[in-house]
Amino acid sequence: MSDTEKLSNFGDQAVPVSLIETMTIKEGVECDTYAFNDDRSKDLAVVRVAGGAKTPLQLIVSGVTTTEGFISGKGTLSIKSYDGEVTNLDFDEQNPGEVLVEVGQTMQWTADPDSELIFYEVCVPPYQEGRFENLTE
Repeated sequence: MSDTEKLSNFGDQAVPVSLIETMTIKEGVECDTYAFNDDRSKDLAVVRVAGGAKTPLQLIVSGVTTTEGFISGKGTLSIKSYDGEVTNLDFDEQNPGEVLVEVGQTMQWTADPDSELIFYEVCVPPYQEGRFENLTE
């Protein structure tokens, strides 16, 4: 397996993925993007958020499914629905999980001040420019 290939665990199974690129989203937020080797209908991003930092507030503009899932650290995912209702989901080692975010909703991850937060995002179909609209930096 090359440096760009690794196995990501999803549920009970390990799935082979290949690194596409690593990018800085903003200060304190970095993202590794991956292609699934055996399934080109979706892609994977693993995002690292420094303690106290936030991802941009993003509106989901398109896509079939967007799954956000906790990997490690401590933080909160805020989701605002079409009707303006805000749901704050707290994640840590004792409270892991994942959630589907729908087109028309906004989302933003915030890392706890004392902990780096690492989460994943699976996009079906694979991410393309314009899928998300950054409402704040």
